[in-house]
Amino acid sequence: MIYRVIGLMSGSSLDGLDIVFAEFEAKGNSWNYDIKYAECVAYSDEWVKQLQQAGELNAYDYLLLHAAYGKFTAGLVNDFIQKNSLYHQVQLIGSHGHTVFHSPQSGMTSQLGDGAAIAAVTGINVVSDLRAMDVALGGQGAPIVPVGEKLLFPQYAFCLNIGGIANLSFRHNDAYIAFDICPANRVLNMLANELGKAYDDDGVFAAGGKLNTALLTQLNALPYYRQPFPKSLANNFGVEEVYPIIQSYAIPVEDALRTYSEHITQQMVYAINGLMTSFPAGAVMGGQMLITGGGAFNGFLIAAIKTALKPLNIEVVVPDEKIIRYKEALIMALLAVLRWREEDTVMSSVTGATRNSIGGAVWMGLEA
Repeated sequence: MIYRVIGLMSGSSLDGLDIVFAEFEAKGNSWNYDIKYAECVAYSDEWVKQLQQAGELNAYDYLLLHAAYGKFTAGLVNDFIQKNSLYHQVQLIGSHGHTVFHSPQSGMTSQLGDGAAIAAVTGINVVSDLRAMDVALGGQGAPIVPVGEKLLFPQYAFCLNIGGIANLSFRHNDAYIAFDICPANRVLNMLANELGKAYDDDGVFAAGGKLNTALLTQLNALPYYRQPFPKSLANNFGVEEVYPIIQSYAIPVEDALRTYSEHITQQMVYAINGLMTSFPAGAVMGGQMLITGGGAFNGFLIAAIKTALKPLNIEVVVPDEKIIRYKEALIMALLAVLRWREEDTVMSSVTGATRNSIGGAVWMGLEA
């Protein structure tokens, strides 16, 4: 059977809403996919401000924003459908929403973007709240993309996504482990903003900087990095803990970018080495690593990662631009299909939950 689905993803880097229209076909235990249309709709300055400050709102105003962002998202979906002449073709929408609060140790995660509002405005069935069930079962609720990676990209031993947060997935035979490594583009972009840039294009500023060993040492000593997996990061970790440390050093922004790029690279290698506590070294060393997310366009960072992985005999694969930009939105669409089929969307081996789960709230946009 072929499923025609829209996937929506808003990441912590706040660059905009990723929208993907894709076709999926299940063939036995494998899935085929085809991205038909995709785009990133940049947020206005006002929406960036509202999303950044959402965590400071009282409960009433937060829920008002939750509804408003759902309607805003639905409007972008309707524009996308009109632009690409997709009327009566979209069967389902999978919406990740925008994460504001993520505290799995307290049994809570919250993403802005009311699924009911999206369904009502678009007239299309919607799956949202994709993390909540796993958190309720004692899991981290993150990362949630590994099920999609397992089904759509089975040829890779590792999947590294460098978005606002960098996360790593590893598969060995039937075992699958994934976790957040460290803040990535969210911090790099904040530093680039100090130079009047939205981001450090191709890592040019970082390449011209000098490594600050003291800063690197302090960053690497943060307690999160000593925690065993499964583990996940809230968006505010980079903003409220990492960025202030960097600011405390009176160094040029270029040096900060260079040092933080090295921090990302080192934490990735430490994370892979940490897998050897659960798997033999021979199982972890070797294979291919798929790198996606905005960080895949950072030539300086990718070159550093390639060099760091050579001793581990891991080959870096940077795919075509659609997969780099839209892999997560694509997987949100697939998770909606899996939820509709009542199949697992989250693996407990990844999140630490008491069991695998079928996550997501379903909102019927079509009349019965």
